[in-house]
Amino acid sequence: MTTSKFWSPFVQNLRPYVAGEQANRPDLVKLNTNESPYGPAPEVVSAITAAANVDLRLYPDPNSTALREAIAKHHCLSTEEVFVGNGSDEVLAFAFNGLLNQGKPILFPDVTYSFYTTYCGLFGIPYRMVPVDEKFRLRVEDYEDDCGGIIIANPNAPTGIALDLSQIDALLCMHPDQVVVIDEAYVDFGAQSAVKLLRNRPNLLVVQTMSKSRGLAGLRVGYALGSRDLVQALVRIKDSFNSYPLDRLAQAGAAAAISSDAYFRKTCARIATDRDDLSKRLTTLGFNVLPSKANFLFATHEQIPAEMIAVQLRERSILVRHFNLPRIENFVRISIGTPSDNDRLVSALQEILVVV
Repeated sequence: MTTSKFWSPFVQNLRPYVAGEQANRPDLVKLNTNESPYGPAPEVVSAITAAANVDLRLYPDPNSTALREAIAKHHCLSTEEVFVGNGSDEVLAFAFNGLLNQGKPILFPDVTYSFYTTYCGLFGIPYRMVPVDEKFRLRVEDYEDDCGGIIIANPNAPTGIALDLSQIDALLCMHPDQVVVIDEAYVDFGAQSAVKLLRNRPNLLVVQTMSKSRGLAGLRVGYALGSRDLVQALVRIKDSFNSYPLDRLAQAGAAAAISSDAYFRKTCARIATDRDDLSKRLTTLGFNVLPSKANFLFATHEQIPAEMIAVQLRERSILVRHFNLPRIENFVRISIGTPSDNDRLVSALQEILVVV
């Protein structure tokens, strides 16, 4: 591990999150980072273009008022119940530091978004990973222990398995004095959002992103929904860290994306349909595919190691994600692409199964 005498001591012990490969090749089928296979709504591009004017010399609105108003309207909330940040990863970081850093271990699944352990290391938060069951499902009854808070990705990543609202509500009722963060990066592809529970659960914070279902991974916009009390904690951290997290173009584009509801629903439905179709096709090739409510599939093959599948696909200019981690080292995560991307993946897998 690289170190330097100039680093602060805590930096030397950090284990940074490793993002999916961002290769820049025109022939590549990129199914490794869960980006949308479709572009943003046309209104988004128009809004960004209109905002690219002489006003870029001015600082953006530090409160992202117009964007927060659009998000609040979409979710039937007040503007004071909405917080926005530079991608949902930044919003999650603020939530870890401002709401979950209570001196007691926080709880989250042992198979989940690996950035959670990174945040705990960054902010010095103790944690306990709660094992999912043999089918990679989260069991609410396993979260009864005293804790400093809970964070759950729903649908979970990288499995794609989702909880229903009754299970989430049970978690909230189980820990009324602790914050429960529901990370809904993939909720728009078929899972139930916990936003409906906000009215009666002041300990609930819901985090969403524009990167997946809105097709804006390159714009970096995320947001949190919760009580004024929880949102104000995030605002206090923002204003102690970076008062202007979203630039003018991001605010304009994200507001347009929220307002483009018909396009949003159409693309989400299309991706969900293609996901279910691809799951069936993979199953016929001998894969065990976990039930997904996200824009990706998590699959293992009964004969070929996952790492070999990832390597063989890369040789054919197709990227998927392989995690060399306990319990999931023999799975690959496959983002849903366009129909032609998915066809190319299946053809490549058919070829690999013959060759290997």
